[in-house]
Amino acid sequence: MILLDGKKARLSLCQKLREKIAALSLVPKLAIVQVGDLKESAIYIHQKELFGKEIGVAVSVTRFPSDVGEELIVSEIIRMNADEGVSGIIVQLPLPSHLDKNRIINSISPLKDVDGLTNANLKLLWENKNGGFLPATTKGILSLLEFYGIPVSGKKVVVVGRSSLVGKPTALALLNRDATVTICHSKTARLELLTRQADVLISAVGKPKFLTKDFISAGQVVIDVGISVVGTEKTEKGEKRILSGDVDFENVQKLVSAITPVPGGVGPMTVFSLFENVVTASEKAG
Repeated sequence: MILLDGKKARLSLCQKLREKIAALSLVPKLAIVQVGDLKESAIYIHQKELFGKEIGVAVSVTRFPSDVGEELIVSEIIRMNADEGVSGIIVQLPLPSHLDKNRIINSISPLKDVDGLTNANLKLLWENKNGGFLPATTKGILSLLEFYGIPVSGKKVVVVGRSSLVGKPTALALLNRDATVTICHSKTARLELLTRQADVLISAVGKPKFLTKDFISAGQVVIDVGISVVGTEKTEKGEKRILSGDVDFENVQKLVSAITPVPGGVGPMTVFSLFENVVTASEKAG
């Protein structure tokens, strides 16, 4: 069994990214918009700040209270669009329910949409055209598979989860790479019959240990995108979160040919891919 270690892959790929950054005339900058003070959002933003510092990309965070008006957020994004010092812009999700997520996301210039979530970039993905940005998690999955030499062309891929953030764009990106793709979801009947047929099984449902060995066939490649907090434990450094993926890792790992751990699999590659997009945006801007 091969452990698809996202940290190892990222470490290996970082040198090339640093070389690209060193060749730029200006330091690339990622601007993050955060609304509210969700603990999970703060953790993800901190991870981005740390990685940016590690590779030499500036990261700025604009924070708004949870009751902020939509116009204020949009006007700030429009200002960032015009700022030549900002290479890429992302809105940290989720947003409070009173805000129109689609309007806010689509106020980002497609040239700075390094999360790949604007309609313009998603249309390029849909039409299998170059020039756009892939969503970071989707790009991270593809890069991880490529790093470990796992082909997708001609393979049967089953994606469990149909979210606009992960499931749908990942399925489209794999279809564009000549995989035969099936998307499953909460209403799929006899889900285990479909998942067992996959050469590559990707789960992004956010349900701890949802995919047991009953859903798995011997020799599969399993990509676990889901991550859930299932408890906490006390350590010398304070309280530590206990995390679980969608896959029952302990009971599945002996069956499969390759599998991602949680944490440490797709997560590190998602952050890396986001910054790859930032550097690409900076290169295109000249």
